[in-house]
Amino acid sequence: MSGNPQARRERPSGMWSTAPPPNRPGPPTRWSRRQHGPEAARAYRQHFLDLAADGADLHGEARFVTTLVPPPSRVLDAGCGYGRVASELTRLGHDVLGVDADPDLLALAREDADTRFVLADLSTLDLRTEQEFHVAVLAGNVVPYLADGTLAQVLERLGAHLAPGGYLVAGFALPGALPPGAAPVDPGDYDRWARAAGLSFIARYSSWDRAPFAPDGDYALTVHRLVNG
Repeated sequence: MSGNPQARRERPSGMWSTAPPPNRPGPPTRWSRRQHGPEAARAYRQHFLDLAADGADLHGEARFVTTLVPPPSRVLDAGCGYGRVASELTRLGHDVLGVDADPDLLALAREDADTRFVLADLSTLDLRTEQEFHVAVLAGNVVPYLADGTLAQVLERLGAHLAPGGYLVAGFALPGALPPGAAPVDPGDYDRWARAAGLSFIARYSSWDRAPFAPDGDYALTVHRLVNG
């Protein structure tokens, strides 16, 4: 899979709105029930900083996205948290918008002045129509931490913000490897909701470095595309 230079030129990035979109709160997510507040946000970021200090690779998601669409491409980091993936995508040369419903995580993300971040709920996301993205990425177990019953709305909202030919990429743990408080999501159910949102299945892997998918494994990384948008 590779990026399509023609698809990247259908709207110049200068048409992006500089005004923040209206924040339409959705139902409480499983993530918000697990943790909230400034201290929890800082502890969450510190966990990843500690992993990096121990030599862990934290940028597999950004590299994967860059293999789909080379920079400069417009990327929506949906559920961006403290900005780990979004900031790396910016460093790689993409035009990135990070979206999250957690104001405390978003405050940490905004320490990166080179990347734009907005407070918004994914199930009610409504950016201006000229903000069409070449990729929307759901990393870091965003999917199993969504509010119960909102996956269909989230996929519809993300599909509505993709440019024709744009990709939706989602990675999440499978039952048996889920983090605390997360709900199991069957990849087949995810595919059905994505298809209902007008997205076509492209590929599934078990990791961000494209290891073959194993149904009895720990992780699913799925790529869909807006083929007829």
